Amino acid sequence: MIKVLLAEDHNIVRHGIKSLLDNESDMEVIADVRNGKEAMHALGNGVLPNIILVDLNMPEMGGMELVKEVSRQYSEVFSVVLSMTDHDHYVNEALIAGAKGYLLKNVQQEELIFAIRHIADGGKYVCSELAMRIISRASHSSDQHNGEGTGNFVFTKREMEVLKLISEGFTNNEIADKLFTSRRTVEGHRQSLIEKTGVPNSAALIMHAFRGGILK
Repeated sequence: MIKVLLAEDHNIVRHGIKSLLDNESDMEVIADVRNGKEAMHALGNGVLPNIILVDLNMPEMGGMELVKEVSRQYSEVFSVVLSMTDHDHYVNEALIAGAKGYLLKNVQQEELIFAIRHIADGGKYVCSELAMRIISRASHSSDQHNGEGTGNFVFTKREMEVLKLISEGFTNNEIADKLFTSRRTVEGHRQSLIEKTGVPNSAALIMHAFRGGILK
């Protein structure tokens, strides 16, 4: 069971996320709080989640400070930023501070669920919208990386199909519909691609594929 602590100051958003996650058979929201100060208080009182889902803009103690404190004091708890703030500076700052993932609040439900499972499993994740920016930068600089190899791994035909659709920004559900398979099967292919290439998340996977010439 993946135990989640929510830190979000907007009641409607917090309750909506809680309801969504509690509907998953392998997830449980064990606490929901309005700011970083309340989150640290909960942790100090013995509430120990696997994942803490953090908004950046909160009163009293904001998300960035909370991520730093959780990383420093509770290394077994993985912080995931869920924010409307999409500037690269904040993404980089959060990851440097110790966040294991960064998601925008307009993310699709299935991507949020996939990210939480992947991070709880020890991975890292940046949402697909932010990943597309990495793709854009990688494609502009592809001439500088033509000498990079693709590694000693082999992709199956279905993995290549999934990789191409991921790079085009499709969600797991949309890929499943296009390939006439299940969402969980797509998640499995995505995880296999990440493991074969040794990259931390889907964003890095796509950048690796462009730089290595796997995708054009």
